[in-house]
Formats: sequence, structure tokens, C-alpha cells
Amino acid sequence: MSRFMIVALSFLFVFIGMQQVAQADEVKATVEDAKGKANANAEKAKGEAKALTEEAQGNKTKAEMERAKGQTKAAGERIKGEAKELKAKTE
Repeated sequence: MSRFMIVALSFLFVFIGMQQVAQADEVKATVEDAKGKANANAEKAKGEAKALTEEAQGNKTKAEMERAKGQTKAAGERIKGEAKELKAKTE
């Protein structure tokens, strides 16, 4: 009977340990996603700021180009964040 209890308890501890690791990966995945979104918003804001500067100088073409560059960089940062999130979930 005691061997059965020892085996049962050891399986229980292993199961609980694996569950805690899985929860830690979820937290890491959420953090990586949040970082990606924050970086995307920062890149978009940089592009918009540069665009407003160019518009103030009268360069509408350059302003649109800066907006497009900001949006492209923002999309790249969002994709990086999602990739890191998926990597953290699979670890």
C-alpha cells in the first residue's frame, strides 16, 4: 500500500509541476504579445510625427511616405511580437 501511495504522490507532483510550467509559458506569451503591440504603436507614432513635420514643411509626398514607413514598421513589430508569443507558447 505504501508503494502505491509513493507512486501516486510522485505522479501528482510531476503533474502539478508541469501545470505550473505551462502557466509560466502563458504569462511569457502574453508579455511578448504586449511588447510587440507596444513596439508597433511606437513605430506608428514615430512615422506620424515625421509625417506631421514634413507636412509642416510643405512636403506632402514625403509625409505620406513617412506614414507608410511607420505603418510598415508597426506591422513588422506586431508580427515579431506574435512570433515570439507563439514561440513562448510552444516552449
